Amino acid sequence: FQFLSAPYPHPQPPHPLPTESSTMPLPLPAVGTVPASAIAPVAAAAAAAPLRYRPIRLRASPSTVSSPSTSAISSPPPPPSARHSRKHLAGRGDAPARPSKGRVFFLDVNPICFRGSQRSLSAFARWLALFFTHVSLRDPVVAVFDGAGGNEYRRRLLPSYKAHRTRGVGTGADSRVVDVLRECNVPVVQVDGYEADDVVATLTEQVLQKGYRVVIASPDKDFKQLISEDVQLVMPIPEIGRWSFYTLRHYVAQYKCDPTVDLSLRCFMGDEADGVPGIQHLAPGFGRKTAVKLLNKHGSLENLLNTAAVRTVGKEYAQDVLVKHADYLRKNYEVLSLKRDVNVQLDDRWLSARDTCNDTSVLSDFILKFSKG
Repeated sequence: FQFLSAPYPHPQPPHPLPTESSTMPLPLPAVGTVPASAIAPVAAAAAAAPLRYRPIRLRASPSTVSSPSTSAISSPPPPPSARHSRKHLAGRGDAPARPSKGRVFFLDVNPICFRGSQRSLSAFARWLALFFTHVSLRDPVVAVFDGAGGNEYRRRLLPSYKAHRTRGVGTGADSRVVDVLRECNVPVVQVDGYEADDVVATLTEQVLQKGYRVVIASPDKDFKQLISEDVQLVMPIPEIGRWSFYTLRHYVAQYKCDPTVDLSLRCFMGDEADGVPGIQHLAPGFGRKTAVKLLNKHGSLENLLNTAAVRTVGKEYAQDVLVKHADYLRKNYEVLSLKRDVNVQLDDRWLSARDTCNDTSVLSDFILKFSKG
């Protein structure tokens, strides 16, 4: 793998939940030209208007369904494992609470570099400024790009995978974007042959092993399979122009299942945005409700398919689908699962607080130069 930059000078969601639509390219609000006198602080310059609020956090409830709600509502009870974890962290009886873990942010850069279907440097600058000012603050940030040929492995398995996207569009690292990240003291990682998602998944495992929490900054729903007590997402929401946190509680409220079965569920439902067809075009009667019920009982797609091969696990129609289309579902699993074995190694210096001294000047100059780009 290659590090495009690695300076180390020094050792929460929104009104609408993210939808299941394509996450890249991402439509962004228009950003107009900003006069030099208006560029302070950086977030105000980037948004071309003063920001007088901090990012809000989603409050999800049991009434939330698969299609996200647009209203702020009360939180549902977390799954037993989550309740146990929070109780443990808070301390039991007279036991003192454990100190909060530090956070490490992984920034999926490519999606924030678009306005509509076109690359936009001003969109990148705007989202980055908001991210630094209201989200990551001085916490460590590692930026990740798609590597050359990152889609090829999955395209060999499933030719329709991202086939609607022009090869070469939306991949790679723009040198101007890399320069800005470097000057803002953010290391940049790109591994040839792998998508950014796989690199982030691999590095997330390594960060968790060191006792940190992870926040993945991306609108990509593929990352939902990584959500846990110690892994959450923060997503750019164009409709309101803010970054918004998406946590374990929001996932459970939205999907009525644990994130550990997210990948298995998507094998049944497919991913239209990435060109991965679900089981419905082969078995129209097999829907989300049936898949969730079976996965909650059996825990994973592989357990479900292995059990269905030797005994009945549900109604006759569902049983027939699981036996007849087992190979199809396993292929979807291989295509949709994020790889955790990318040849990339976490550098301990990436865990240090980020030096923010250059943010204002670097982003202000960048915004002035590319405010119409």
